[in-house]
Amino acid sequence: MNLKKNITILGSTGSIGASTLDVVARHPDRFSVYALTASSQVDLMLAQCAQFKPVIAVMAREDAGRVLADKIKAQGLPVQVRWGAAALDEVASDAPVNAVMAAIVGAAGLSPCLAAARAGKRLLLANKEALVVGGEVFLTAVREGGATLLPIDSEHSAIFQSLPDDPSTWQRRVHKIILTASGGPFRTRDPQSLKDVTPEQACAHPNWVMGRKISVDSATMMNKALEVIEACYLFGVQPEQLEVVIHPQSVIHSMVQYRDHSVVAQLGTPDMRGPIAYGLSWPERIESGATALDFHSLAAMTFESMDAEDHAQRFPGLKLAWETLNGASGSCAVLNAANEVAVAAFLNRQIRFDQIHEVNRASLDTLVWTGPQSLDDLMALDGHARQVALACISRLKS
Repeated sequence: MNLKKNITILGSTGSIGASTLDVVARHPDRFSVYALTASSQVDLMLAQCAQFKPVIAVMAREDAGRVLADKIKAQGLPVQVRWGAAALDEVASDAPVNAVMAAIVGAAGLSPCLAAARAGKRLLLANKEALVVGGEVFLTAVREGGATLLPIDSEHSAIFQSLPDDPSTWQRRVHKIILTASGGPFRTRDPQSLKDVTPEQACAHPNWVMGRKISVDSATMMNKALEVIEACYLFGVQPEQLEVVIHPQSVIHSMVQYRDHSVVAQLGTPDMRGPIAYGLSWPERIESGATALDFHSLAAMTFESMDAEDHAQRFPGLKLAWETLNGASGSCAVLNAANEVAVAAFLNRQIRFDQIHEVNRASLDTLVWTGPQSLDDLMALDGHARQVALACISRLKS
């Protein structure tokens, strides 16, 4: 009897997708690749198809899909090629699929995540925006579809591993959840000098290897704001039960403080293959390829408060997490959309690094939208927020 799990990887050419394929390759007896998806990196997708022989490869863009189809045919690979948003939803929900790695960056990943949730798949969530934007709409799809939702972000995986096995006990046993943050490349930089930061500097993370957008989010601490929002939805806690502490060594990935004030933490090297392997094999554990911690050579572990005045000046966007969680129900989606637009503008050298927060703040102040009830509502809100953010960027450029 074939007990292999068929895996669809949404965003296979990104850093999470590549790490997932590395783990899958270590366990050919456990996993087979059903589908791979990407946006536009045709040559890398072709190489992945040659190695892993998925049943289906999907490109988000039609032009990239047609080029890939020609190259797949020329090489004689037994891979179907599709393209477009509908194809992404299909491979996330197809009957042969057991698990879906959701690693498409940004709001673009919400629709296939919803499709996987409604189809009752094991959904490995590396796309935090699915919860930040989707909120209760997404959680309702998970419940009604009978899906298994497992967090892949290192912080949320650490929290999940530190919580009791029975979710029904979380509220009465947990006092607060503590997310750790490395502080990124500008943890000790003079806050007044952040206006001079270049995209190259912002993308040079001291501990983690990540894509450009996520690297910028780490540098502004907006990634942590989004993670606070995601944790609130994932674990059913109140916003005031969430805390962020800077831990530059990135050894403790997050912690849970219980009612008796004891703390359970998850430790590991800063390697995404650890939480990926845990999500793929849960409730078992398998070899991930990550290096083991060496406690004999481990440097001292330090912690810094986010309430310190200089950190508050460096990372003003972090507080927007609690503001949006306590605000109108569409606020989190507005924040995510504005931030995506602002980061893209910074990477394209249209605005300064310190103006990313200015765009996010102005977008939240301008657009108020309550009660999105469907994917269409969420996408409409996302579109409006992007227009507001773009208008703000135009003012900053003029």
